[in-house]
Formats: sequence, structure tokens, C-alpha cells
Amino acid sequence: MTKPDETELEATILALTAQRGEGRTICPSEAARALGGDHPDGWGPLMQPIRRTAVRLMKEGKLVITRKGRPVDPDDFRGVYRLRLPEGD
Repeated sequence: MTKPDETELEATILALTAQRGEGRTICPSEAARALGGDHPDGWGPLMQPIRRTAVRLMKEGKLVITRKGRPVDPDDFRGVYRLRLPEGD
């Protein structure tokens, strides 16, 4: 299996968040599993590329990264985070 590129990562993140609906979040691992399959060897290596893509999308205003239900600073967050679409889009 080839490693997904930035365009595939972005499309998958945005599609999953759109399916989930406004105000609802997805776990980044859901996007990783959608691209890499259920085995950790497939989706695990995608977690950092997904994080980088999510940070870029947040800076572009296309996505919100949350931690404990609150938006984070895209340049400085740690731990478990979730992804959602911006409100009102």
C-alpha cells in the first residue's frame, strides 16, 4: 500500500468531519484507520502526517482542533485531541 499524500489526508479528514456533522468531532485515528486499515502497522504511521495536516487546515480556517472540548493553539498543543468543522460552515 502506498503512503497517502497530503491531498488524500486532507480529503479524508474533511469528509469524515462532514459526515459526523456540525458540532461533532472525530478522533484523528479514525482518519488514519480510514486510510491505513485497522491494523496498527497500517494506521499508526499516519498519525503524525494527520496531525500536521490538521494543524495546516486549522490555520487555513477549514478545521478546528479541540482538546477537552475547547479549541487549541495549533502551534502548541499536547495529548489527546479531536477534530471538527468550524461552526457555521
